[in-house]
Amino acid sequence: MFTALPRLALLLSLLAMPALAAEWRYTDGAGKSVVLDAVPLRIIAHSSVAAALIPYGIRPIGILRDGPPSLDRALDGLDVSDIPVLSKGWFDIDAEAVLNLDPDIIITEYSLAEHTYQGGTAEGAMADRLESIAPTIGIARTNSIVDMLDAYRNFALSLGADTETPALKADRARLTTAIDALKAITAAKPDLAIMAVSPSSSGLSIAIPADFGELSDFAGWGINLLSPEATPGTSYLTVAWENANAYPADIILLDDRWETSPYDVIRNNPLGQRLPAVTANQLGDWPAEWIRSPAVYATEIDKLTALIERSHSIR
Repeated sequence: MFTALPRLALLLSLLAMPALAAEWRYTDGAGKSVVLDAVPLRIIAHSSVAAALIPYGIRPIGILRDGPPSLDRALDGLDVSDIPVLSKGWFDIDAEAVLNLDPDIIITEYSLAEHTYQGGTAEGAMADRLESIAPTIGIARTNSIVDMLDAYRNFALSLGADTETPALKADRARLTTAIDALKAITAAKPDLAIMAVSPSSSGLSIAIPADFGELSDFAGWGINLLSPEATPGTSYLTVAWENANAYPADIILLDDRWETSPYDVIRNNPLGQRLPAVTANQLGDWPAEWIRSPAVYATEIDKLTALIERSHSIR
């Protein structure tokens, strides 16, 4: 009778071993390490994270948005109507709603350029409140969308997703085809100058390509992107409309995160109307910072390829 106790203890210890083997570890973009007893299942995700994970079959139980859908486009085309939105913008997070969902983890992105977690999840009193509910981590937001897509694929794999389904492989193949086509048209028209901008009533903010993942990719694929010196403390050079002609471009890509159409903003401005690319109708979308899936990236690249193909040098 007494000899059965050590055997029982041994059996219990063996049964405990799989739980130890299921331990989940992750080091985020800021270098913060998180260790959980098991793979997290109840995930609250920033909209960008949700957009990256949902194609892998990982649906969060709650979403943190940076603002209204028109200004936070990552989830475009995805049906998330059954997932509660827990924030209306940066720092405006409903911590009580987060608590009620009992998450295993809160996942956002960490900007390597700005050294900050997206959505205001890791600053001030809100950071302490959220951390008391569940660990908060940030996927590294790098200066390459392609690299981020690879990082998310590996992250989804760590969560137990099947990353090799026929649909996912087809999406990756489509992205490869789109990139090859963009490289080919760019090589055929090497003299075309392109700039990505955010227009406003007061002037034009010209993006610095190295600070934006999609623009950095475009430049790496051979596109001749205008890259002026940035206004201090920003990722843009902002100029008054009176000086916009000092930065000529054959094609202008317009930040597509606006509630008001940037096309209307630039075309309705008397000085904007005079820009060569506007006169020639060589305008296109700049999908600024919101792409998080191979399928969406392929679509946006195809649109850019078609724009370059129909454009000509006008400087």
